[in-house]
Amino acid sequence: MPATPPKPCSHPGCGVLVRDGSSRCAKHPKAQWAKPVTATKRVTGRKLQALRAELFARQPLCVLCQAQGKVTLASQRDHIIPLAEGGADDAANVQGLCEPCHASKSESERTRGVARAWAGYRDP
Repeated sequence: MPATPPKPCSHPGCGVLVRDGSSRCAKHPKAQWAKPVTATKRVTGRKLQALRAELFARQPLCVLCQAQGKVTLASQRDHIIPLAEGGADDAANVQGLCEPCHASKSESERTRGVARAWAGYRDP
């Protein structure tokens, strides 16, 4: 049975070849992911369905489209300050967005999250 070919360590700036099939060398082990103890608890299930219905009854139009003078129905319940960035899962931190606006906002949040994750990588 052939062995896997050596690959460079996936840590930024490390070029050590890894031969054991993992993606990291011994100097740069990958940290195990664990949900932070301080993570905001998400609302789910019927309670979430009720909150969505209440939001769209109160605010049926996309907030970002309205700011641009467009009229578009909101279809997504969006957190103004993302839960990953310390936002609360309550009525004061939600807004209604249309699918394109929500996708765009989510992509920018994802980009910030990746930048935060990679910011800690520094070679000693």
